[in-house]
Amino acid sequence: MRQRQRMEMYEHPELGFQEVLASRLHTEFLERHGFTVTRQLCGFDTGYRGDFDTGKPGPHVAFLAEFDALPELGHGCGHNLVGACALGAGVALASVLGELGGSVTVYGAPAEETSGGKVDFVEAGQFSGVDLAILCHPGNHWSQSGASLALEPVQFEFFGRSAHAASAPEQGVNALDAALVTMTAVNALREHVRSDARIHGIVADGGRAANIVPDYTKVQYYVRATKKGYLTQLVERVKNCGRAGALATGCEVKITRFETAYDNMLTNETLSDLFGIVLKEHYGIEQEPPRETFGSTDLGNVSLVCPAIQPIFDITGDRSIAAHTREMAASTQTPYAADSMEKAACAMAMTAARVLADPACLKAVWEEFKSAEK
Repeated sequence: MRQRQRMEMYEHPELGFQEVLASRLHTEFLERHGFTVTRQLCGFDTGYRGDFDTGKPGPHVAFLAEFDALPELGHGCGHNLVGACALGAGVALASVLGELGGSVTVYGAPAEETSGGKVDFVEAGQFSGVDLAILCHPGNHWSQSGASLALEPVQFEFFGRSAHAASAPEQGVNALDAALVTMTAVNALREHVRSDARIHGIVADGGRAANIVPDYTKVQYYVRATKKGYLTQLVERVKNCGRAGALATGCEVKITRFETAYDNMLTNETLSDLFGIVLKEHYGIEQEPPRETFGSTDLGNVSLVCPAIQPIFDITGDRSIAAHTREMAASTQTPYAADSMEKAACAMAMTAARVLADPACLKAVWEEFKSAEK
């Protein structure tokens, strides 16, 4: 059944917040397997959670599903497999909860590629009481869960006064100058930030005509860092660059967040190691160390409120096939990808089952989480 979902979602890719078919396939599957499903979670038409609880005391496990596609590329990030993995793991774990106790929830979060539905889930308290969370993501190799950067989108809007740029420039207040001063200051700041930080941006609106002093401009930046604490400091320094640009040119500035902010991914190494042990014992698969990445994911927000991992499973057998490509999308339909997906889903369930069966393991997972720098 999950293989049919994988294929049907590939044939009918849906963008973020439009995953109507995918959400229906997921929720109907969970209901057929005895899960209690809550639809339109956190106000999202396609968001959901499926709960299975025997009523016996024990830890609460969360498996996370994604299902949004990319414009023009379809499932070039393989989210049709992410969702199928979570469903399989959830049903497999539910089948042994009668012996182990505890509960399992499968969360379907929309729009990972854009606005990050998991962020809203976290802010709404959906992960309160969750003891561990696992998401498996396809790629071109098997690797351990790694890190991702915390991300803060910063937008500057500068307001000046228009004038004829040739006949009366002295009457104008140039909002483009404010943007240029800001960007110059940010460029200077880059020399003095930590090597694990990134600042990159664009002029989203630079004026309308060369003979008019611009009275409005808009600049957008992504500010990233490996730790949320350092990111907070860095964002304030970037904002000061915008304030300086406004002050220097006599403009007014409005500073806002133009997209959802993502926290850094905090991999729980205890849980990650256990997942690797399960993979090796049952399938003979050796995970590679995580690759250095400077991207961001909304799973980071989850990882700062409960122990979480995001291991990568190989669906290509070919390292030249990169994510966010048509080749990756096509790879999700191969027998090799289907087999890897089954192994990843089973490993998710078995990892969670071992934690449920071993209070000492759960304690170690949480001791690491509580002591980790966030």
